[in-house]
Amino acid sequence: MNSRRTFIKQSSILAASIALAPSLACSMDKAKHAIGLQLYSLRDLIPKDVKGIIAKVAEIGYKEVETYGYSVKDKFWGLDAKAFNALLKQHGLKAPSGHYEMDHFMDGKNPDVLKTYIEAANTIGSEYVTVPYLQPAIRKTADDFKKIASKLNEAGVLCKAAGLKLAYHNHDFEFTKYGNTTGYEIMLNETDKNLVDFELDLYWAVRSEANPLALFKAHPNRFKMWHVKDIDKKDKNVNTEIGQGAIDFKSIFAEAKMAGVKHYFVEHEFNYKPDELGSIKTSFNYVNTQLL
Repeated sequence: MNSRRTFIKQSSILAASIALAPSLACSMDKAKHAIGLQLYSLRDLIPKDVKGIIAKVAEIGYKEVETYGYSVKDKFWGLDAKAFNALLKQHGLKAPSGHYEMDHFMDGKNPDVLKTYIEAANTIGSEYVTVPYLQPAIRKTADDFKKIASKLNEAGVLCKAAGLKLAYHNHDFEFTKYGNTTGYEIMLNETDKNLVDFELDLYWAVRSEANPLALFKAHPNRFKMWHVKDIDKKDKNVNTEIGQGAIDFKSIFAEAKMAGVKHYFVEHEFNYKPDELGSIKTSFNYVNTQLL
């Protein structure tokens, strides 16, 4: 009799576990795809009240942020890396990536600046130091992009030695044609995939008539981060909230596995509405309910 009771009890537990498994799997999947915000979206607000704005970003539901503008002098909007890390932890946020101005590393005028970024990135628990932009003087020709790729590899070695990775964020100029190739293709082909990842800005790629799906197919697993940013239907030079513009995000997100993406960062770059916080909430809700 006892063995029968034990069997029935164990069977009930097993059945409950099986019934619960799909919801657990769903929860685990959601945990793997936290939605982030590039804080540049709130550039008019965050310098005035970094603590208050970070709290509001967390209240909306964002779990990750991407920083911008750090320097030893200005810190993270006046907070040193240790204090900024404490602020993020207070609100349950992580900062897997930051945009760090790399002009003088790339042109060789101040190669040591990368060391200060690595230190800050490690202090706030980041995975990536991300190159946000290249000054026009160093990106005029295909040969220039080959030199850039070499410098990215060099930076990638330094980041790897510190337990980090380097990433590169695009705008539109990378898709300029040089014969049968582009600056972006040169960087993808000539950087070491073990050292350098790419943060694909979907807005700039689509606006430049580059096909994200073709990029994923040609270079699988290279696009570990995305900037999720929509194109206004009437004016491609401005953004709108995610899901209200012209980009077919559902077809792009369907190929996220091929791309290798780990982090999604919402960004509002151009002419966002006066209600910046309401705007990033609208975008968060669309990504959360329609894309993930």
